[in-house]
Amino acid sequence: MASVNPFNLSDSEEEVERRPNETVDTERSPSDGAPGPPPGNPFSPSADAEPPTLLLSGNRTSPSGEGISLSAAATSAMAGTAETRVSVDVIAAQLLRDQYILTALEFHTELLEAGRELPRLRDYFSNPGNFERQSGTPPAKDQVLGPGGPLNRAGSISTLDSLDFARYSDDGNRESDDRVAVLEFELRKAKETIQALRANLTQAAESEVPSQERKNFKSSPEIQEPIRPLEKRALNFLVNEYLLKNEYKLSSITFSDENDDQDFELWDDVGLNIPKPPDLLQLYRNCGTPLPSPRATADVSVGVDFGDLPGNCITQDPPKKPDLSQQQQTEVVQELEYQIGLLNNEKQSLAEQIKKLQSEIQTLKRTVSSPPPATLDLGSQNTSSSTTTTTTTTTTTTSSTDPISVPPTDNGQYLDIRGVSEPEADPDPPSTQNTSHSHSQSHNKLKSRPPVQFDKPNRKLSPAFQQALLSFCRMCSDSRLGAEVSRIADSEESVMLMLGRCLPHIVPNVLLAKREELIPLILCTACLHPEPKERDQLLHILFNLIKRPDDEQRQMILTGCVAFARHVGPTRVEAELLPQCWEQINHKYPERRLLVAESCGALAPYLPKEIRSSLVLSMLQQMLTEDKADMVREAVVKSLGIIMGYIDDPDKYSQGFELMLLSLGDPSERVVSAVHQVFIPAFAAWTTELGSLQTALIPSLLARIEKLLMQGEHSLDEHKLHVFLSALQSLIPPLFAVVLQNAPFTSRAKLHGDIPAIEVTRFPRPASPLQDVATIIGSREMLSALLLLYDHQLEHEGTTGWDSLLWVVNQLLPQLIEIVGRINVTSSTCVHEFSRFFWRFCRTFGKIFTNTKVKPQFQEILRLSEENVDASAGNGILTKATVPIYATGVLTCYNQEEDRKLLVGFLEDVMTTLSLSHAPLDSLKASFVELGANPVYHELLLTVLWYGVVHTSALVRCTAARMFELLVKGVNETLVAQRVVPALITLSSDPEISVRISTIPAFGTIMETVTQKELLERVKMQLASFLEDPQYQDQHSLHMEIIRTFGRVGPNAEPRFRDEFVLPHLHKLALANNSQAVENKRIDIATQLFEAYSALSCCFISEEVMVNHFLPGLRCLRTDMEQLSPEHEVILSSMIKECEIKVENRGMADAQGSMSIASSLVGEDAKTKFLSKMGQLTTSGAMLANVFQRKK
Repeated sequence: MASVNPFNLSDSEEEVERRPNETVDTERSPSDGAPGPPPGNPFSPSADAEPPTLLLSGNRTSPSGEGISLSAAATSAMAGTAETRVSVDVIAAQLLRDQYILTALEFHTELLEAGRELPRLRDYFSNPGNFERQSGTPPAKDQVLGPGGPLNRAGSISTLDSLDFARYSDDGNRESDDRVAVLEFELRKAKETIQALRANLTQAAESEVPSQERKNFKSSPEIQEPIRPLEKRALNFLVNEYLLKNEYKLSSITFSDENDDQDFELWDDVGLNIPKPPDLLQLYRNCGTPLPSPRATADVSVGVDFGDLPGNCITQDPPKKPDLSQQQQTEVVQELEYQIGLLNNEKQSLAEQIKKLQSEIQTLKRTVSSPPPATLDLGSQNTSSSTTTTTTTTTTTTSSTDPISVPPTDNGQYLDIRGVSEPEADPDPPSTQNTSHSHSQSHNKLKSRPPVQFDKPNRKLSPAFQQALLSFCRMCSDSRLGAEVSRIADSEESVMLMLGRCLPHIVPNVLLAKREELIPLILCTACLHPEPKERDQLLHILFNLIKRPDDEQRQMILTGCVAFARHVGPTRVEAELLPQCWEQINHKYPERRLLVAESCGALAPYLPKEIRSSLVLSMLQQMLTEDKADMVREAVVKSLGIIMGYIDDPDKYSQGFELMLLSLGDPSERVVSAVHQVFIPAFAAWTTELGSLQTALIPSLLARIEKLLMQGEHSLDEHKLHVFLSALQSLIPPLFAVVLQNAPFTSRAKLHGDIPAIEVTRFPRPASPLQDVATIIGSREMLSALLLLYDHQLEHEGTTGWDSLLWVVNQLLPQLIEIVGRINVTSSTCVHEFSRFFWRFCRTFGKIFTNTKVKPQFQEILRLSEENVDASAGNGILTKATVPIYATGVLTCYNQEEDRKLLVGFLEDVMTTLSLSHAPLDSLKASFVELGANPVYHELLLTVLWYGVVHTSALVRCTAARMFELLVKGVNETLVAQRVVPALITLSSDPEISVRISTIPAFGTIMETVTQKELLERVKMQLASFLEDPQYQDQHSLHMEIIRTFGRVGPNAEPRFRDEFVLPHLHKLALANNSQAVENKRIDIATQLFEAYSALSCCFISEEVMVNHFLPGLRCLRTDMEQLSPEHEVILSSMIKECEIKVENRGMADAQGSMSIASSLVGEDAKTKFLSKMGQLTTSGAMLANVFQRKK
């Protein structure tokens, strides 16, 4: 044997192509004396053929090249039949004998990877002597021995770190370089020898466990076999590798120290020829997946797949001679074990084919036994073939073991295209019948189709040859996808089974933006698939199809879920869809939780009623209380509303009521809006059916409002009041529907004939279609017919026997009016809420009801007379919120002329009564504020005030003057110029000084809000007349009102008005107050001046005004405070100092030509210090007055 480098693998394609040809030429050259095979040997490779795929030989060759002759009978048997199968050991021996060293090495490697190590190849490649000494076989003619010996140098074994580029140069010493290469090779082989010895020791350690103990371990699986040294070293290596990969470096160091006898950087240290397994993570992930059997691996390098060979092609080993060695006996045993494995695999495959045929027989028998006459017509042609097929099928069915009891399986519902490629297996072409689902029938029918026939070639090829020939068709049926492609489903069930298998592999490979296209396919499969486990997997895929589904994608999924529920029924919806919702109730993405919330509502109509009122209700309640996303809670509330529309368990009423209150108290406006739009209308519809809308729901809300008013007499929780009142407001439409549906005339309502359309403004705009009375009643036509009878009944026939309306008139209205009288009139929020409630209430129940039932009850309470107002106690009904709520909530419902006259008259009467009785004007002010917010009522309010301007009583005129202050802010400047200012000027010349003083706040408000110069000049002249006219010099009340007005409007008034009018006159008033003899008056003026200067100090004041008016006025005020309040004097001194610094900084900035940043900062510091000091002192008039009183 020639000394050949086993690693001489060329890196170039030319050398790869050249070496097989050189080997063949060497074999065939008789001049070189190569021991080629005999000329007549049919197994010898042909010179013109490709390199053989299967090499057979008549000799077995030992590792040293000495052959052992086989018996002549065995040799002739193998040579004489095409069915002979050659063992892998014979192939290996032939390769080594013919010097196909590289091919043998590749063969050896692939056998190792397949787990089928061959002792012959292992011993040959483990023996360095086969490569380091020259054997008796002469070398090939093209092999040239190098200067360093017979060892051939191969470029393929040189790595980048071991490559010496000088070795390939033309200038170096070639002989010494070759010698170095030989030494490197010897070093490598020495390391391999060490590893081989270690492997031998490992195997020796493996065999230390006695055979009896191993039998005990196998017979008793619960007894764990002790760990073997090789297993321990392998596990140690994997554990250390896991620690390093996951940054447990200290643990890895400690672990290495505890196992110092092992090299953790080299896997070969574990043992020789042991393939490295996957890391621990992969082992953990694949622990439940059965590993493929090593025997199932095909030897691709030799081109033979042992599973594809016929069963009778198994090689029979020759009889063992007495002189066979122990090694050959072991080889024979291994080969026999392998053949047994092949037989077992073939047995299993045949068993599967039997099952497949049995299911086909059963399907054909079921479809052929009683077919409809019209569908059994298979055509006139091939009748005999069809008859023969049917007869054969019946016979086979009779011989099978009760095929009717076996359900049709997946394998029985497929047409296998691999069977079509084997026409010789059955001499008669099969007649194929396809079953399909008819849309008009609920059962499958046998379709009329001709039998499939193929042209048979007029050839006499053996089945084995034909199969081998067809194997060159590049078809793949071994993989999962290949198996699916090779089988065509021919029934609905088999299609569903195929989709159930394929969809889990398709979904992950579809773009997220396009995955909704898979929803119909997933749902159809989940709906029709026979396996519950597969259906659960598909529905899980559906709910996890998109990571964060948007609105459109969620709608698509919900549509599919509803279609699924309609098809499968409530039982499967409960068992299959609801668990998917429950799993994602706490998902980290709000879009997924939103999908769950919406699904609960969408599936409500298709669930069992017990589940609706228990599990689903509990799920939604949990999400409402725990979820932090507003959009999720909004969807929960809407789904709860849908649940309330389908629930029929009266015991759940209290839970529904609590859910309504809980959702109404949600901090999110969108959630509260959903409550009014969906939940409350649905809940009210249910309570209406229960008969508890008037007896339980509305009284419960009223009781909570009354309790809230009792608890919060001093500090009312306005938010809770809004919650309860808004709920009552949403219950007005269903309450009116109850009144209509339970009226005496309901049975007389007819839909035919001329029914007038309902006016657009008849009802308030509903918050949602569910609050539309027409929707609640059923149709607009029915509502229109009922409204005609309703108005006629109220106007002509009365309410006798109308219990639902009598409850509204006799119980609801009096209780509401009582509640209105208890709320705080100064709370504009409460007044507005109740006004809106009564407005919607009156508009919903109609004008006739309002005029005949609502207004009389208010008028009975609001008896407009001076006796009805207790001026001393101030608790008269006219001072309560009843006045503004009646005026703005009831009297403004309808805007006809008579309605406006009634409103004007009521306000005039209230103004007159309150003025003459010296009662607080809070109720009248609240009415003006609420009505003044709507420009429609400005003319009406001015009419009321003009009535007060021309009233004979000075008290009424004073009240009218003060009401102008409230109205000016919302009225446009045209009305101010045409209506307001003339009225105020008229009052400013009133004989009564109190009336003139009452106009000052209104004039100040005009200066604050109006921009017309002419108008401002008129107001300025009127105020100047109050300040400069000698008749007002001693009017203490007038001066107090002017100073208070200047402090209020000065910061917002026009700067010119402030600098030229307000500050100079404040300076004069402060200077005059220094000489005030009456101490009480001096204290009052000083208090108002301090508050006015505090407000004006934050304004920008020019240097001239600052020096001439602002600072002198502060100094005059400080003079008063030094005697009256030292605490205020300190603040004033600080203010004066800061203002002086401002003036100095401005002077320096003017001298330098620009304003410095430092001076600006100083000014800001001054303002900050002053405001901080002001914050430490309460500057209200009452408090300052008390301070001054304490000094007396």
